[in-house]
Amino acid sequence: LWTAAMAKEIDPEIKTILGGQHFTALAGETLARFPQVDAVARGEGEQTLAEFVEACRGEGELSEVNGLSFREGTAVRHNPERPLICDLDTLPYPAYHHVAEHMKGYYFALMAELEEPFAIVEGSRGCSHNCSYCSQWRFWTGRQRSKTPRRVADEIEHLHEEYGSRFFWLTDDDLNLGEWTSMLCDELIGRGLSDEVTWFTQARCDNIVSHRDLLPKMRRAGNIWMLVGFDTPHAEALEGFRRHGIDESSSKEAVELLRSNDIFSQGTFIIGERHDTHESIRAIREYADHLDPDIATFMVLTPFPGTEIYETARENGWIESDEWGDFDMIHAVMPTESLTVEEVQEEIYDCYRSFFGSRTRRYSALFSSNPITKRTYRYMAKQAILANLRGLLL
Repeated sequence: LWTAAMAKEIDPEIKTILGGQHFTALAGETLARFPQVDAVARGEGEQTLAEFVEACRGEGELSEVNGLSFREGTAVRHNPERPLICDLDTLPYPAYHHVAEHMKGYYFALMAELEEPFAIVEGSRGCSHNCSYCSQWRFWTGRQRSKTPRRVADEIEHLHEEYGSRFFWLTDDDLNLGEWTSMLCDELIGRGLSDEVTWFTQARCDNIVSHRDLLPKMRRAGNIWMLVGFDTPHAEALEGFRRHGIDESSSKEAVELLRSNDIFSQGTFIIGERHDTHESIRAIREYADHLDPDIATFMVLTPFPGTEIYETARENGWIESDEWGDFDMIHAVMPTESLTVEEVQEEIYDCYRSFFGSRTRRYSALFSSNPITKRTYRYMAKQAILANLRGLLL
């Protein structure tokens, strides 16, 4: 929204269009509230954006662009939905050549060394699960579609050879740990890329456990970091989140399997569920200590537009902030039945302090045989992240 406003200040004739999960869910509200926005591309946006540009050039009509919402006089018009792209392999690579001069300077200091430029690659879109706090599955209409493993390996190879990228973040919401991932690993190993690049991905703990035999191949293919959502030990909350298949047994085993295969584990946990109390959040902290992932990320339950949790929270008047910048899983915007927003916010700090304040954990990590674990904790110590955490979060 800020960028759109800046564009209009430069030249009011510039056409602005926004897209993604947030604006798809709030297309009408966005166009009604923010005059700097001319249109919203709802859902999958590549073809909608291309046709919008053509219409702005006089080569078509806005009313004929499926998936587009725009102003028509004082009213907001919503064109019919656009069907999903059948073959994702038909999409071109992102226009990396427009930012070529910056590619080698783009890195993620927490995850990779300075000599390991960072790039993002998409293997699939959507998710076959339907977690109540997630907007992704609704945005992609409950389907998961994948590019072919060869196409993904081609893009990784292109980024490595043309721009020097060495660390890759696979954006898949839930990596398919079956045949697809096995074939991707074969591509990376067969091309010799496994000796040149490393990569991060995220997967469910039950999938990790059921595909344990695939983990050694993934590590050989360069997978060094995996994010896993453990959420909470509380069965009622997991049921409300619709996190079927996630439990203490599979979560603990997933951490152990990743560690035994020398894959760095990042576990995520959620606080601020409607029934959370100081005591239940203390149990989440203890759960994180028990599972013992290499690193823990604690997140505040956030009612993202497009989720069932947002709809419920909005209907009940639970949301206490109208600043979209606060909807970042760090800042609390909802109270629980027994905790104020301020108390939930303080709890997120206490979660981090509890996990990373452990001297045993910090010292073990600093001298770990896993170079990723050692580097990550040394980076955190050097940046004094724990000491400054309250200021970073609040």
